[in-house]
Amino acid sequence: MTTDHPALVARPAVPRQVTQGRIVAIGRKLAPALVDGVGEALLAAGIGCFEITLNDPEAEALASITTLAKRFAGRLVIGAGTVLSIPAARRALDAGATFLVSPHTDEALVAWAAAHGVPAFPGALTPSEVVRAWNAGAAGVKLFPASAVGPSFIREIRGPLPGIPIVPTGGISVDNVGDFIRAGAVAVGLGSWLIGDGAFDGVRERGLRVRAAIDAAAAPAVPATPGVSDVAAR
Repeated sequence: MTTDHPALVARPAVPRQVTQGRIVAIGRKLAPALVDGVGEALLAAGIGCFEITLNDPEAEALASITTLAKRFAGRLVIGAGTVLSIPAARRALDAGATFLVSPHTDEALVAWAAAHGVPAFPGALTPSEVVRAWNAGAAGVKLFPASAVGPSFIREIRGPLPGIPIVPTGGISVDNVGDFIRAGAVAVGLGSWLIGDGAFDGVRERGLRVRAAIDAAAAPAVPATPGVSDVAAR
């Protein structure tokens, strides 16, 4: 089975802030008055990727994207989530978003984003959906809702499809993020657990905790020194 779409000229790359930071913070229905503080808290925790979802009222979400894109230019990469149509994608890009996330796989939307050089992360929950999203030109695939299948899904799908970046989202917290990273996730999407009520201290504290958990899970195992445990036990 091929995973190259015949009409795809150039697949947009996963943003560096996603592959290196391995966290996409998700602000859903976040009050516009809070977005600046949340952005500062994310940076303080070493998180460089912030997605604002286009829930109603969409105008507020677009305004938040514009605010963040201007204030944190060069420091945070800002994306739009819950992008359900090409017109919504256009509005998000006009507002300043640089990547697009959807809860579903709309091949026309993904192909449109790829044609415009914009990384898209469509949602998928089955191997067939993952391949469809990838073949349409996705930069990576959002596994959603990740809590429905768990880390084992990523571990198993990486057997036949090792080259597709998977970003699990939904039901992830500091308690299970390490399992998803060890299973092979390129990054994770963190929404309500991370953002909470949007208070700076809480976002920063949770961000630091999850950052440490990801770093620990991604670190190479240290080989045991032969005989050390035996000596210590004597």
